[in-house]
Amino acid sequence: MKKILMTLALLFCIPHSPALAHFGMIIADHPVVTQDSREMQLTLSFSHPFAGHGMDLLKPRVFDVYFDGKTRSLLGDLEPARVMDHQAWQTMFPPKRPGVYQFVMEPQPYWEPAEDLSIIHYTKTVACAFGSEEDWDRELGLKTEIVPLSRPFGGYAGYSFTGQVKMNGQPVPGAEVEVEYYDRDKAYEAPSDVHVTYVVKADPNGIFTFSCPRPGWWGFAALNKGDFTLKDPQGNEKDVELGAVLWIELAPWTKNGDHPRE
Repeated sequence: MKKILMTLALLFCIPHSPALAHFGMIIADHPVVTQDSREMQLTLSFSHPFAGHGMDLLKPRVFDVYFDGKTRSLLGDLEPARVMDHQAWQTMFPPKRPGVYQFVMEPQPYWEPAEDLSIIHYTKTVACAFGSEEDWDRELGLKTEIVPLSRPFGGYAGYSFTGQVKMNGQPVPGAEVEVEYYDRDKAYEAPSDVHVTYVVKADPNGIFTFSCPRPGWWGFAALNKGDFTLKDPQGNEKDVELGAVLWIELAPWTKNGDHPRE
């Protein structure tokens, strides 16, 4: 009995590090382009968005924009950048026509020794230009993705967002979706580790809803085991975590005369 009590005491005395969620990130400086703004800056990174901890993002395998049923690669437009003091990528994108633009990143596989697997996050951000907003719910046919069932732009803090998790074109019943706020300015402190990342479970059709309490960028990541393996640094076949990631921005409520953005 003494040994058991001593073991329990030691366990409670061991300091625990926060359980930080990984998120592929595509952040636009303004995802609603108007005649005044004309273009947007897109920043790609791989990070723990609330805690402000970054990882190096190698140049992605894919960085595409989907518009009007067509796909165009933006990979050649990316320039090196730094996010959270780690390797990231950036580009300016000037929409030429009114409509909805969906930006998608498929990164190089990231080996995570702590989880003994590789991570691939298919990351998506949706923007609109010049007042047109048709096809914001268009499914792109990615390996895995979150299909928005609520418009993923032009919302306010406090709004609820609803999406559907899909893998290989099929809904993922009961998918767990991690939700995290991008605390870009490091303005907030979580009262405990479990407050950093919220988890919501999808229904049998892969549909989930979450209400975002604060203005800013919110990330949704549905993580599922892939149907293939990849080699680890030692050459052993290991599992792959496939993430369907979607980022949305919510604006603050403002009074007449207030200007939240310059």
